[in-house]
Amino acid sequence: MSEPAGAQGAALPAWRRRTEGERRWPAGLAITIAAALQLALPARLVMPPRYLLPALEMLLLAGLTAADPGRINRHEKHLRVAGIVLTAAVSIANIGSAARLVSELVRAGPVADSPASLLLNGGSIYLTNIIAFALLYWEIDRGGPAARTHAIEYHPDFLFPQMTSPDMAPPEWEPVFADYLYTSFTNATAFSPTDVLPLSFHAKAAMALQSAVALATVALVISRAINVLK
Repeated sequence: MSEPAGAQGAALPAWRRRTEGERRWPAGLAITIAAALQLALPARLVMPPRYLLPALEMLLLAGLTAADPGRINRHEKHLRVAGIVLTAAVSIANIGSAARLVSELVRAGPVADSPASLLLNGGSIYLTNIIAFALLYWEIDRGGPAARTHAIEYHPDFLFPQMTSPDMAPPEWEPVFADYLYTSFTNATAFSPTDVLPLSFHAKAAMALQSAVALATVALVISRAINVLK
């Protein structure tokens, strides 16, 4: 839904009006870290072929950076599709690794890793889960970063504290990737929303899925590591 016709830019908070656009490098750095974590996992925990999804992630990141470098301010359909595909690649790769790890842990046989390796692999999947869903929240909220720059969607998918208490935030505050990364981190550690609330169905479904992946990974990895140590 577009901004109401009677609303004037200067009278609106920054997150509801057209702005300069956020910088791409924080999200790009997070994607690079996620790809590196995926490549560091043992082959049995990675969706085959091993290098396909990480390579696709880096190619899409390079293409998006070349097409819209610096600040994200080009609202074009093909760039939006590329961003969604990139987010999906990171998410699918990590959910696949989490499913393989959970399947391995619930089997009755001995685990293939030492407790240290088990915790390391589980930690890598857990950290990638945080990055993947941060990207997903970043792409979901009000149509994605480019749409937020142009204030195309009026109603947010996530309610940040600064939106309800604008006097507690700088006048030009608007959510950037770091805010969605924090939201993802708190949701993965608390297994539920904390100070940022999901408003739309898509946001609620994404947060529920992330909590389920994080809970299964943490609970099974820690319990199995303790069992092996005993």
